[in-house]
Amino acid sequence: MKIAFQMDPIMGVDINADSSFRIAEEAQKRGHTLFYYAPDQLAYQEGRVTARGHDMTVQRVVGEPAKLGPLREVDLSEFDVIWLRQDPPFDMHYITSTHLLDRLKEDVLVVNDPFWVRNYPEKLLVLDFPQLTPPTTIARDLATIKAFKEKHGDVILKPLYGNGGAGVFRLDVNDRNLSSLHELFTGFSREPLIVQKFLPDVSNGDKRVILVDGAPVGAINRVPAAGETRSNMHVGGRPEKIGLTERDLEICATIGPLLKERGQLFVGIDVIGDYLTEINVTSPTGIQELERFDGVNIAEKIWLAIEAKL
Repeated sequence: MKIAFQMDPIMGVDINADSSFRIAEEAQKRGHTLFYYAPDQLAYQEGRVTARGHDMTVQRVVGEPAKLGPLREVDLSEFDVIWLRQDPPFDMHYITSTHLLDRLKEDVLVVNDPFWVRNYPEKLLVLDFPQLTPPTTIARDLATIKAFKEKHGDVILKPLYGNGGAGVFRLDVNDRNLSSLHELFTGFSREPLIVQKFLPDVSNGDKRVILVDGAPVGAINRVPAAGETRSNMHVGGRPEKIGLTERDLEICATIGPLLKERGQLFVGIDVIGDYLTEINVTSPTGIQELERFDGVNIAEKIWLAIEAKL
């Protein structure tokens, strides 16, 4: 098959951690050909959705994860699979790319389905499952956020469309910074904020559960660094081996059918204690850590699911 990757700069990836690299590596092993282009090179041209990029061969070489062919323009309708793999922020640039890729759905399998990626950003899809999530409020209005904090005391405040742990603050019962943080956030962004009740179980880790075509295939635990609330590996969280609990399986059984129906083939959910906090569909990570801990080829499971659909 002909496979295209829309992703952030390939030459900057960590070959031992990046999930997009691992997916491409497995595709290459299976005999598929690879093409890479940056999100800025996606275009609509007089009825065609095109991209300017490079034929690609990936390799496990530190500092040189891929060999790229000459820059060329392609018609994306000629590919079998397109991976939507650039990282958030989930801004208008990201949303526009989902609109353009959605125009290819009659000819190409786009993973994950861009229509539902657009409508299921990480911190909003969980609102469909209030029975699984901690108390949550989404608002831009300071009075609403203050009322939530007064009710729950110890809370987490973060930008609604952020990623990687950036801009995440814990405000405990003694904190006096809510108004200042609200002023800071709303001064440079028009997006709302999300505030959730703080879950003390985060000290034991924030579990990332990987689902392939709606079914759980394993999990890793991300433990915060000393003195940190955030467990994201981007900010020093430590990955650990962990199994799936009955509660994890209950959560996956509840959300899995919807993810499968809506074409969200590779998904990473975040679970703290007994609570679902995020459903990551834009550019989930964790494949390589899970493969090392469990000795299971997760990338192969992903490609088997894709090949079955085609």
